[in-house]
Amino acid sequence: MHRLVDTHAHLDELHSLDSMLEAARKAGVVAVVAVGSNRRSNVQTLDIWRKHRDMVHPALGLHPWELADLEPADIDDSLRFIEQNVGSAVAVGEIGLDYDKRVLKVASKVLQQEVLGRLLSIARDYAKPAIIHSRYAWKDALSLVHNSGVDKAVFHWFTGFSSVLKDIIDGGYLVSATPASEYHKEHRRAVREAPLERLLLETDCPVTYGREHRYESRPVDVLRGLKAVSQLKGVEEAVVAEQTTRNAIGFFSFDIEI
Repeated sequence: MHRLVDTHAHLDELHSLDSMLEAARKAGVVAVVAVGSNRRSNVQTLDIWRKHRDMVHPALGLHPWELADLEPADIDDSLRFIEQNVGSAVAVGEIGLDYDKRVLKVASKVLQQEVLGRLLSIARDYAKPAIIHSRYAWKDALSLVHNSGVDKAVFHWFTGFSSVLKDIIDGGYLVSATPASEYHKEHRRAVREAPLERLLLETDCPVTYGREHRYESRPVDVLRGLKAVSQLKGVEEAVVAEQTTRNAIGFFSFDIEI
């Protein structure tokens, strides 16, 4: 049984969380990074961490999707909460940019970039890694991360251009593979091109995956990502498991032995 880390999970959105974490543990998952997306989920993520300290590690963030519902004072309050509690977190995330037209209708590029810049400043000032959402905004997200002075960042579920991926790797950053690496063309290309030493595994649960057979993901589905990465790279699953877990330990500064 391989020792794995799910480096990106929305545990506050899961039902039957205790049983899902236990199933993941029995399958070899030794740690789960629970990401926050707004003030409410950050509070819940910290509560989950306090109950499951042996397995769950909290990250606190403000997702670009959430900006549409927030007044400037609400954004200030959310960032203040993150800064006040960042000492308990292993990362700042999920944060980033989303240039999907549906998101841009309610949260402009200017607003998204301003908020991301402020969040990256928190990550830099408190020496925390950043977990970056960058849909259709890969180049801008990388530029903001690079200019912020943040040392560690992972571009989660990366589907961007090969040229940007090269710049991410050259910048010393990481990307992560989800179960979508079983079938999603752009994501599969990114996973193939990224060096194994710069790759993490994640589920982004409870995201729904699949083309013909759809399923709502759980932390245990990090094993699906493991198998897909192994097949895409032509490397044994044991090698992928050991390296990606080692990458996660170094990235998040986990006190975990492998």
